[in-house]
Amino acid sequence: MIALRTGDRAAAFDVPFRIYPASSPYVSPMRADLDRVLDPARNPLVTEGHGRFELFTAHRDGAPVGRIVASIHDASNARHGTRRAQFGFFDCADDAEVAAALLGAAEGWGRERGAIEIAGNFNLTAMQMAGVVTTGFDAAPYTDMMWSPPYLPRLLEANGYRAVFDMTTFVYDLDRLDPAMLLGPKQRAILDDPDYQWLGVTRRTFAARMEDARLVLNAGFDRNPMFVPLTPAEFAFQAGEMMWIMDYRLPVIVHHRGAPVGALLCVPDMNPFIRGTRARLGIATPFHFLRHCLKRTRAVILLYSVDPAHQNRGLNGAMLFRLATALKQAGYASVGGTWIADVNGASLRQAEKIGARPLHDLAIFGKQLDD
Repeated sequence: MIALRTGDRAAAFDVPFRIYPASSPYVSPMRADLDRVLDPARNPLVTEGHGRFELFTAHRDGAPVGRIVASIHDASNARHGTRRAQFGFFDCADDAEVAAALLGAAEGWGRERGAIEIAGNFNLTAMQMAGVVTTGFDAAPYTDMMWSPPYLPRLLEANGYRAVFDMTTFVYDLDRLDPAMLLGPKQRAILDDPDYQWLGVTRRTFAARMEDARLVLNAGFDRNPMFVPLTPAEFAFQAGEMMWIMDYRLPVIVHHRGAPVGALLCVPDMNPFIRGTRARLGIATPFHFLRHCLKRTRAVILLYSVDPAHQNRGLNGAMLFRLATALKQAGYASVGGTWIADVNGASLRQAEKIGARPLHDLAIFGKQLDD
């Protein structure tokens, strides 16, 4: 018999370690980070009144065997004219009873709050980790990339869900990439134009540069499907921990005549470090982190945006040139790119142009809710 609990963050953290083998590519968030994100008293999504969520864990014979978070992003529904609930952090054993109990709980929670549809994974919004992996299950994800087991799409389909939005993650092999190939006349003109200022990020300037990145993200992504502008508190909540893991040789922030117009945030891939610590802080954590810093060869692009007024001028390529040059000089071998929607032809063509290869196919799965 399956028993459901609400709000048990300790059990939710334990679920993947109980149901996935040690050889699985899954990488858990650090326990403290998961606890922080799933605490409604600390998450600005809730404290600022933009959304609501509830954590459910499934237990068999007292042991946690699955988890799911049901949420409503009120700001997204208001912006896009929807009445959608969402599910996220959906991890469970290959067990039809467990999956049905968890999905049923999320659906019921959303239905009680007026939702007429539900979709996921969203952890917790479309501006965070999203999707259910549909191919590429053996590929190790980079930081901020979703991984889920091969049976999860089957369990979702058995409960009436279907894929409604397709996405792809990518990896760029830097030994095959010559940064100069990113430069044409427009890109060289941007690099030579004194009206463009290329600003580095340091711990002293971190807060100011992150606010630049937020403004550029909100402007550049404004017309993207599902996007909702991030408030300063929401962005800081997501990006604040980045200060301690950032390789300050990598970020690219661009001003034009004093105003932020471009942001490309790239950080070292922390997943090997997190796997080494089993996502827990302990006495050996500093050793693991030092070893990771000495051996890291993987990085990941977390944010890449250009203000609409400066798009199609060559700034995209100029920023990528600066990043690729910095990555190669710093000794990185590969860089991952978080998801691009399969309907975004321009971004897919750009990724192909610079030698990206697909890492995972993902999908958002959705379902209509009966009254």
